[in-house]
Amino acid sequence: MIKKVLLASGFAVLLSGCATGMSPVGVGLITDVKGPITATTAQGSKSGSACATTIIGLINKGDASIQAAKTAGGISSVATADYHTKGFYPFFGSTCVNVTGS
Repeated sequence: MIKKVLLASGFAVLLSGCATGMSPVGVGLITDVKGPITATTAQGSKSGSACATTIIGLINKGDASIQAAKTAGGISSVATADYHTKGFYPFFGSTCVNVTGS
C-alpha cells in the first residue's frame, strides 16, 4: 500500500508544471490561445515565426525569441509581436512568437 502511495505521489510530482506555456487565461487540459507581446506601429509587410516545444517537461527544444522570429521573416524593424500557445497538458505544449515588420 505504501509503495502505491509513493508511486502515485512521485508520478504527480513528476507531471506537475510540465508542458506549460504563456497564456492570458492560464493553461488548461487543452490549450489553444493567442495573446499580445507588443505593438509599436501598424502591421508590417513581412512576417516571421519562431517556436519552442516541450514533451512532458522532459524534452524541451526550440527558440521562441523575437530575434529568431525576426530572422525567420527577414525583418529588421518589428511592428507587432504576438504569441500562440497550444498544448495538451501535461503531455505536449508549444509556444510560437509571431512578428510583423519591415
